[in-house]
Amino acid sequence: MKIFFLALALVFVGTPANATIAAPSCKSIVTNPEVKKGIVLKCLDGKGSFVFESMRGPAILNVWGSWCYPCREEMPILIKAAKTGKVRIIGIDASESSDAAGMKYVTSHDMNWPQLSDIKNKTKGTFGLGVPVSRLIDVDGKTVYEKIGPFRSYTQLQSAAKTFLGISI
Repeated sequence: MKIFFLALALVFVGTPANATIAAPSCKSIVTNPEVKKGIVLKCLDGKGSFVFESMRGPAILNVWGSWCYPCREEMPILIKAAKTGKVRIIGIDASESSDAAGMKYVTSHDMNWPQLSDIKNKTKGTFGLGVPVSRLIDVDGKTVYEKIGPFRSYTQLQSAAKTFLGISI
């Protein structure tokens, strides 16, 4: 009976403030294991690291920061795309004050795709100074489209995914 009332309370009140939401795993990032040199980024949850240049798609690579207003505006569009299960998304949290701040944002916004940490701005020479930046990468890891600035609508993201990755989301 106690379990019933606890479940009922969670439905009406929500998740307790001290509950831990699981961090997105980086295990789903597809890489070319032969690529061993390049920019090494650790997973935002601290469980592993990846050579940036080894990542393979098809995927949407999105560079963001919790402090970035346009990134926050774009996030619901990426969340909607991720929920379809039809496209892989990889996030790179850039210029964050700490990994903990990035993880807090990720878990509180249901960003359930792999997130890499770039606190030290190792990718700045690759992506430039501003965020958000999104790259659509193909199966060979080649950038087939780059979007500087936020996707402004889900339709805009759908069109890019279809045109450049051949994926309908």
